[in-house]
Amino acid sequence: MSVSHTPDKFGATTTAAEVTDGVDLHGRRAVVTGASSGIGVETARALAAAGADVTLAVRDTDAGARVATRLEKELPSESGKLTVEHLDLADRSTVAAFVAAWHGPLHILVNNAGVMALPELTRTPDGQETQFSVNHLGHFALAVGLRPALAAADGARIVSVSSLGHLFSPVVFDDLDYRFRPYDPWTSYGQSKTANVLFAVGAAERWADDGITANALMPGNIGDTSLARYMDPRQLADFIETTGLALPAAKNVEQGAATSVLVAASPTVEGITGRYFEDCGQAEPVTQRAGAVAGVASYALDRENAARLWAVSEDLVR
Repeated sequence: MSVSHTPDKFGATTTAAEVTDGVDLHGRRAVVTGASSGIGVETARALAAAGADVTLAVRDTDAGARVATRLEKELPSESGKLTVEHLDLADRSTVAAFVAAWHGPLHILVNNAGVMALPELTRTPDGQETQFSVNHLGHFALAVGLRPALAAADGARIVSVSSLGHLFSPVVFDDLDYRFRPYDPWTSYGQSKTANVLFAVGAAERWADDGITANALMPGNIGDTSLARYMDPRQLADFIETTGLALPAAKNVEQGAATSVLVAASPTVEGITGRYFEDCGQAEPVTQRAGAVAGVASYALDRENAARLWAVSEDLVR
């Protein structure tokens, strides 16, 4: 599967540092959720190296502080400032507290944090299935709460980190929380990742007058992250066997963060909104899951689906 609209110098093996080479983000402020590990760290590194002041919004602030300290030692002196703030996407009170504490414009919001393939059905304190709640609803509440700050930035960008996993399932509106169907860790993950794309489509349409762009992306097949910390390898093996799932070529974390950083900061995507990116380019449509190693499903970019999800999400985060 090919991708279109990719600058000649960017592609599957591009690193985040290569994307920001020559990009000046001094005076910009960014928030990266889940920035205590994996591609979140490399996203924060690249944005800060380009001059942005970056807030690491993390569940474990001790881990976040260790990352910030390490990056400060590694980054050039002219890099942006790093700060660490508490954010637990499964706990809506921490989202509200984060929003309330934010002052001034926000130029870049990278909704990066997430969980993948929880082996057993679990629910957050407010009763939602955990993957949908953490991966989508928590980020939805965060972005909606920060909308005034994003609008004040005059050209803000929202980055919604999705996955090839969105091909595992559309959003099943009639049973978001697996109350009537058997729980499956992969379809649950899939609908949460589809929701990430639909959020970008919805935000692009609703917030265009605020000068806000929103895009979703697939980082790639990256093994060295904490995303799969709850995953049962046997379930993955069974899922691959029964679905014909194919995985794209592996990337390291520096390559995995590149598409996030491109959407967040590159002038090559200026003004583009409501799209899905992979390998530093816009993805082509894909019509079936079996054998697919790239591409975006039509249901994930569907405006009616996006509008329906937006309305449902507003009700759920009230």
